Amino acid sequence: MSARRQNWLASVVGLVAAMATLGAAEVVALFVAAASSPLVAVGSFVIDIVPPWFKDFAIALFGLNDKIALLVGLGLLVTVLAAVIGVLELRRPPAGTIGLGVVGVIAMISALTRAESTLLWALPTVVGAAVGALVLRLGIRRLSSWIAAAPLAGSMPSHAAGLSRRGFVGFVSASAAAALVAGLAARAVNAASTVVDTVREAITLPKPAVAAPAIPNGAELGIDGLDPLFTSNAAFYRIDTAIIVPLVSASEWKLRIVGMVEHELEITFDELLALPLIETDVTLACVSNEVGGGLIGNARWMGYPIRDLLARAKPTGGADMVLSRSVDGWTASTPLSVLEDENRDSILAVSMNGEPLPQEHGFPVRMVVPGLYGYVSATKWVTELKLTRFADETAYWTDRGWSAKGPIKLSSRIDVPSYTALVPLAPITVAGVAWAQHVGVAAVDVRFDKGEWQPATLATALSDDTWVQWSLPWTPAAEKVYLIEVRATDKKGTVQSEDRVQPPPNGAEGWHAITVEAQA
Repeated sequence: MSARRQNWLASVVGLVAAMATLGAAEVVALFVAAASSPLVAVGSFVIDIVPPWFKDFAIALFGLNDKIALLVGLGLLVTVLAAVIGVLELRRPPAGTIGLGVVGVIAMISALTRAESTLLWALPTVVGAAVGALVLRLGIRRLSSWIAAAPLAGSMPSHAAGLSRRGFVGFVSASAAAALVAGLAARAVNAASTVVDTVREAITLPKPAVAAPAIPNGAELGIDGLDPLFTSNAAFYRIDTAIIVPLVSASEWKLRIVGMVEHELEITFDELLALPLIETDVTLACVSNEVGGGLIGNARWMGYPIRDLLARAKPTGGADMVLSRSVDGWTASTPLSVLEDENRDSILAVSMNGEPLPQEHGFPVRMVVPGLYGYVSATKWVTELKLTRFADETAYWTDRGWSAKGPIKLSSRIDVPSYTALVPLAPITVAGVAWAQHVGVAAVDVRFDKGEWQPATLATALSDDTWVQWSLPWTPAAEKVYLIEVRATDKKGTVQSEDRVQPPPNGAEGWHAITVEAQA
């Protein structure tokens, strides 16, 4: 048997050992916590340690598929490491087993550093690594027996060689099949998610004590290709650090208000639903959104004003920040003055577009705060509000170089025609959305090929806390490529800046521009 073939077979053993490791770990994780799975824990750890510029790059490159890309990347890395470990175990035993142990230690540390972890979170990795090491050792032992019994080139195959080969193939095949338990475990996790979703769908939401105003005539332009006034729950962007969506039971959910308060509070989901809830239309935006990007959406939310709960807790003098915490440990720093603002509907939301919050958008309760980027306000799966000071504490993204307070910037976007579209030499409509949260959009202007700015027609805005649609009729004059630019002006008279600014550390700036080609 050639050295190349021996190494290839050893790599297969390493891959099967990795499958056994992950499969056994997934089974144990079902009884500990879904997030204690080594692959999920390492993925979450990677998200925490990579520099902000890399996260921005991943979001820009993969968009809402950034977590899928991360898991695929981790899978490829595991494949390479497994193959190397198999070859090492064959050529320099027990180097492969030691390598597997090192990888296991890294995975175990990753699991134990999660905010919601306990010592039991080490168990899936420990068991998985032990099973994987056993499969690796036994598989390489059978491969070595086959190699030793294999005939020299030109010799007739021996009975011993045949038995050794069949023993190796049988063991590897059986081990790989057993590792499919990981698939069954994944199915069980999905089933758990389905159970939570079934409970979620069964929740009967109360009617709001204060309903949102009726949608005014002229708020929705109904132009093909233009983002609708309300973003559907399925289409609403999702940017967070959770590799898997936390499964939070509404019956077990509690929110604590602690820190610099006279009276610490704790409220359950049922108690929250019993309070006088309000409906409000709010546009949420991600600070990583590029100029013209889609990490923004508008929805109708229902929840309880955060300022009213804070009033019950009575913040003490000196507090200027609320550090909100998610069930998975993620934190956001929100100015206390914003949450106490009587003219701003900052709420603990339980409903999104008329239904209980989807799991991926924070079920059972999340924060919705108009006018602030999500990284300092829109905490999903929220479980704690801590009154503190900006001088004393920081949050997840501020620790990574982003600004502490994150007000959303005045911006506008062209939705139709699309970038590089072919348009006819005939009347068409240029349209898009603009936003100046908690200030309001006063005007939108469009220009073609650096010409004079032309005022667009604004749809009727729902409020100053939502985006507004705009449109402008246009007829291309000749067959050529046109540059189309847009800018917005808010109700304070501030004109959107032309200068391009990248998202870090406090949001992108610049005019959105597209090119289209007019053809007869």
